Amino acid sequence: MSKNQEIASRVLDAVGGKENVNSVVHCATRLRFKLKDEEKADTERLQEDPDVIQVVRSGGQYQVVIGSHVSDVYRELIDQSNLSSASDDDSGKSETVLGRLIDIVSSIFTPFLGAMAGAGVLKGFLTLALALNWLTDTSGVYIVLFAIADGFFTYLPVALAVTAARKFKTNEFLALALAMALVYPTITASAGQTLSFLGLPVIIGASAYTSSVIPILLAVFIQSYVERFFKKVVPDFLQIICVPVGVFLIMAPLTFIAIGPIGTILGDWLGKGYGAIYGLSPLVAGAVMGGLWQVFVMFGMHWGFVPIALLNLTQYGSDSMVPMLLPAVISQAGAALAVFFITKNTKLKGLAMSSTITAFFGITEPTVYGVTLPLKKPFIAACISGAVGGAIIGFSHVQNYAFGLVSILSLPSFIPQDTKSLDGVIWAAIGTAVAFVLAFVLTMVLRFEDKPETAPKTTLEKVDEVTDTVTAPTTDAHHYTIASPLTGNVLPLSKVEDQVFASEALGKGIAIEPTVGELYAPYDGEITTIFPTGHAVGITTIDGIEILMHIGMDTVALEGKGFEAFVKQGDKVQKGTLLIRFDIEFIKAQGYPVVTPVVITNTAQFTDVLDLDQQTILNGEDVLTIVK
Repeated sequence: MSKNQEIASRVLDAVGGKENVNSVVHCATRLRFKLKDEEKADTERLQEDPDVIQVVRSGGQYQVVIGSHVSDVYRELIDQSNLSSASDDDSGKSETVLGRLIDIVSSIFTPFLGAMAGAGVLKGFLTLALALNWLTDTSGVYIVLFAIADGFFTYLPVALAVTAARKFKTNEFLALALAMALVYPTITASAGQTLSFLGLPVIIGASAYTSSVIPILLAVFIQSYVERFFKKVVPDFLQIICVPVGVFLIMAPLTFIAIGPIGTILGDWLGKGYGAIYGLSPLVAGAVMGGLWQVFVMFGMHWGFVPIALLNLTQYGSDSMVPMLLPAVISQAGAALAVFFITKNTKLKGLAMSSTITAFFGITEPTVYGVTLPLKKPFIAACISGAVGGAIIGFSHVQNYAFGLVSILSLPSFIPQDTKSLDGVIWAAIGTAVAFVLAFVLTMVLRFEDKPETAPKTTLEKVDEVTDTVTAPTTDAHHYTIASPLTGNVLPLSKVEDQVFASEALGKGIAIEPTVGELYAPYDGEITTIFPTGHAVGITTIDGIEILMHIGMDTVALEGKGFEAFVKQGDKVQKGTLLIRFDIEFIKAQGYPVVTPVVITNTAQFTDVLDLDQQTILNGEDVLTIVK
């Protein structure tokens, strides 16, 4: 089982099993569950899980923060549970109106957030290339890349139709047809005109419906009820044709005559409302958004601002909100970097450095939930710094011209496509740099209560007492030498076709591609783990070293065929004892590699694990040195 499979299994079990899950989606770093009963979820167990950064309850969602590899865990979870991202039963729990709206927006925008962010960054860099005269807007390179960068936003209603249909439980392709009608070239060419439909006016706005958000969302929501009505009244054998026709005949004119204009008006009101608040004092607006943005993210409320930013871009061609958020993101990186220099906790130090890097690229959940928020003062320092940086950017009236994930890569998006002025980028860079440095300095000054180093968890149980043929543990040695359990070719763990072993997640060691199908004990000790299939065995040595030997990859699927075990759990063994005999040719014929990792699973308890740099090895020859 891969590490992601293990994480998915543990998370699914801790939230109460698939029977307690209505639906699950994921964003950039977290699994977002809608549970039938949140009280059945074991929050304490999840928070103690080493692969879970934090658990957040917000907006009717039970959110499990995993990190940047959340999409891999999500896929494994879906495979294990046969769940879908669409809710099967939302009736089990009442929600506030705000919670319901946040859930709808997050469910609709999350699936294509990556594509939207990528297109936004690409569009920003293309604008930068024009401003610096690296490209011209007539060059083939610019035209091709700009087509995909701008095309996603131009036909945004098409993407929204798919995810909205999933959320509202209606036919995706009927929703797609409505979206395509809204951006159909003839309709787009009629922008600013009034058409007639059976004597009723069809008002097409000045920008038509390209890049629009609210009209298609309202249309798909109403479509869900219209479709259900036709499915009730149309006989089953006629539904495949009559239901789509009925939906089109009702929804097409309704969308263009009423829903579209209403959606446009709502969008205007929302945009003007934000503009009025921003117009009162850009400096205050920047301070508020920069200081509180990460708080909004914690409670999932940030999704409510996504439509506003998109509406600003659609209606006015630019948006002032996103630039003010950049200091809030980068200030978390500054605080985390300070934690890296202050803490003596090895695990926290590593997390602080890695989360500093991810924060620069817009992924702040590992930073917030893993570093700054648990320590409290660094989070406060980052929020204060974000407010200062946001105020600088708000006061400077910096505008954003392409939607995307808020990160350091957003800076080129602050260049207007018409004037190519770099003023916005300069002021945004100043405000962001101030926020980063201030967060670092404030954290260094305020300090925090450092987390004590905890004893590392191990995979195998330690031997409490070893008697009979085994001697007492050595206590004065500075290093231990481990013999090779196999004869074959030595490889680094990074060459193993399994990410858990290759990443050294289970510990340091080496891998051996055996040429003889016999596995021997590499050290005196006790067999603490041996699989019934015989493909893997663990031994705890008399000196407390835990060694895991895993013959091949995925060979558990052979169910013991090709393997013969000569020991059982609890047996005392000496170096050179035959443990497993296996048929190399049979295993390879079944399509499985025989490369065998030899891993010290309690690596963290020693200063280092060193290989002896061999290329070929005989069983019994020294292969690893454990530095005490």
